[in-house]
Amino acid sequence: MRHLPILAALIATPASALAAHADPPADRITASPTHPQYWSRGGENVLLLGGSKEDNLFQVPDLEEHLDLLTASGGNYVRCTMSSRDEGNVWPFHFDEGQNAYDLGRWNDEYWARFERFLEGTSQRGIVVQVEIWATFDFYREHWDKNPFNPKNNVNYTAERTKLPVEVPTHPVYCDNRFFWSVPDHDNNMPVLQFQQRFVDKLLSYALRYGNVVYCMDNETSVTAAWGRFWATYIKKKAAEAGVAVETTEMWDPWDLDHISHRESFDHPETYSFVDISQNNHQRGQAHWAGGVRQIERLRKAGNLRPVTNVKTYGSDGGRHGGDTNEAVAKFIRSAFFGAAAVRFHRPPSGIGLSETAQAVIRGVRDLSDRMAWFDAAPHNDLLGEREENEAYCRARPGLEYAVYFPDGGSVTLDLSALEGDASLTWLEVLEGRWTEPRALEGGDTVPLSAPGAGHWIALVKQSDPS
Repeated sequence: MRHLPILAALIATPASALAAHADPPADRITASPTHPQYWSRGGENVLLLGGSKEDNLFQVPDLEEHLDLLTASGGNYVRCTMSSRDEGNVWPFHFDEGQNAYDLGRWNDEYWARFERFLEGTSQRGIVVQVEIWATFDFYREHWDKNPFNPKNNVNYTAERTKLPVEVPTHPVYCDNRFFWSVPDHDNNMPVLQFQQRFVDKLLSYALRYGNVVYCMDNETSVTAAWGRFWATYIKKKAAEAGVAVETTEMWDPWDLDHISHRESFDHPETYSFVDISQNNHQRGQAHWAGGVRQIERLRKAGNLRPVTNVKTYGSDGGRHGGDTNEAVAKFIRSAFFGAAAVRFHRPPSGIGLSETAQAVIRGVRDLSDRMAWFDAAPHNDLLGEREENEAYCRARPGLEYAVYFPDGGSVTLDLSALEGDASLTWLEVLEGRWTEPRALEGGDTVPLSAPGAGHWIALVKQSDPS
């Protein structure tokens, strides 16, 4: 017999209990007070770089080993979709064997134990987690067929009462699942909304204790803005009640960042305190660079500059999205160069995950950023001459230091007219992780730069130490 939940079962964890276990404010991830398009933690600006073999990393059995591999590569950023659709995953709700259905009023302790283990493991290693609350694809097609929220799969409500479909054969872009229309501004579907709230409350009862978590409402959503706004506002209020502050965003589906849906994130800092532009990573070459630069500049001009994240860098040999592995490498480095606050390789096969190539790239970008005043630099392709499309990209502090990235060898000129005195040049062969010895750079206001070979190279030009 299907039944409605007892009200007492829906009481959330008290805010006082959350606050008692929360990290102190100084240890929580937040926008940098000095460089607002970047993140800060513990009073230090931090560049987030990462990759992982799964998006719902809390569900993998060899979690600690994978996190150790990431940190050994210089990584400090992972994605965490609250997804259960892959083999070996578990769902958050208790399965009632007697009724052969899920009970949304009871928890599956294994799911939440995995989540807590993940939060603890990442926190201990200084890894920042971008949690995605609603794993969109879990609610469509064959995955909806086994999802506990599907009315045919639980003992708590019926399709007739909730108007939820039991089959959704279409792609999420068509928005055919009323699950995402439950909020008061739409269907005000209380029988469903109360269990959605219960799920979010349970997630927050763990996540709010940790300062290494930022929150994204959805994965590639196409529903109206009211859904994401409702949950972002709710999460921020729950955090405030617990005495902490959190960072929120939304991830829209359109690949073109100029699509009007993205404006809901760009133009509403009161709701979304950072911006995820992962879908820009469907673009390639010069278009990819231009999309990122254009949006960051738009935020700056509007007075809404804040962290921009790329939690999914697409591309892998044999993958379906974003080009091959070389293009994935280029997109990762370009994103860092144009000013993204966080960059992560997408999981295979749509990305290269934490493969050996990914490890080399993460290590190389980390090493480069450590050798520069990274947060004071900015994109400066205007300093490059004799440049073909997608041949080279520049990030610089004119007069002090210049990094020039070549996705596949090449030759350009670099304007050093702002630099006084001598300069040194060092090359990084990214995939080999090999730096050349610095050498004096001779020339005048404009000097030629030729990559030592094909493949991914970065030139680092620095003003020589006057001493």
